[in-house]
Order: sequence, then C-alpha cells, then structure tokens
Amino acid sequence: MEEIITQLEMTAADQFHPAPLVDGVALRAVDPGPLIRELHVRIGTPYAWPSASRNAAEWDRWLADPARRYRLIEFHGEIAGAADFEPRRDGDVEITTFGLLPEFVGKGLGGYALTLVVADAWALPGTRRVWLHTSTLDHPNALPNYLRRGFRSFSRPA
Repeated sequence: MEEIITQLEMTAADQFHPAPLVDGVALRAVDPGPLIRELHVRIGTPYAWPSASRNAAEWDRWLADPARRYRLIEFHGEIAGAADFEPRRDGDVEITTFGLLPEFVGKGLGGYALTLVVADAWALPGTRRVWLHTSTLDHPNALPNYLRRGFRSFSRPA
C-alpha cells in the first residue's frame, strides 16, 4: 500500500473538541533521553515511523532540540505512550509525536490522551496554531481521533 500523509491543523483554541475524561490517564513532562528513544521505537515500529529506525546521530540531533517538549502518557502510573511537540516563534506548535505502546492500543485511552497533549500545546504562551501529520501507515483510529478532536486537513499530497 502506498503511504498517504495528511497534515492537520487547528487554527484557534475554540476548534478543539476534548474527549471525555478517562480515569487514570495523565501526562507527565520529561526531559529528553534514552526513554524517549525507546518509546519511539516501541510505538513506531508497527507503523514504520522514521523515528523508530533513526541512527544514534539522528537521535542525538532530535533530542538536542531545546524547543521540543516531551510528555509521557501514563495510565494509572504506568507508561502507556509518548508525545512530543515543538513550539515555534511564529506561534505554531507542531505535535511531532503522539502514540500509545502496543499493549495500550484499543483500550479507549487515545482520545483522552490526545486531548491532554493538545491542551498542553494550546496552553503555551503565544500559540496560534497546533498542527501535526498522520499517515495511512498509522493506526486506523489515528486520523478519526484527530478529526474528532477538531483538527482539519490543510494539505494532503497526491
């Protein structure tokens, strides 16, 4: 199957449609390090994420970006996934990673976990736009989850 990448955005906080609360789901801010790399590999390998196969030098560059913010998605205190986002000076915040570990997929956590990540992105001072991209190689629920949260497509290459 040919991969199709869809870019999605919210251009105003009032476009955001939070998912209902899921008891036990929380975000925890963390510093960059080996855990982030491990989570990218575990989450991304089933979906052929480029981050799952980065070499050491590429990871060093990724983790050295001082603007990128890292979050662990936890479920009752256990790591269930990861997210990171990158605020830019122009008010754009790109969600560069969002995913659940395979053992947490299909348990109803994704909508609320994404809600917490998007809320964090909008809470940054000066945020004017939150955006991300997804792919047909991602989990089949990824795009519907993004759309339910209020993201809209702004580009879809042919």
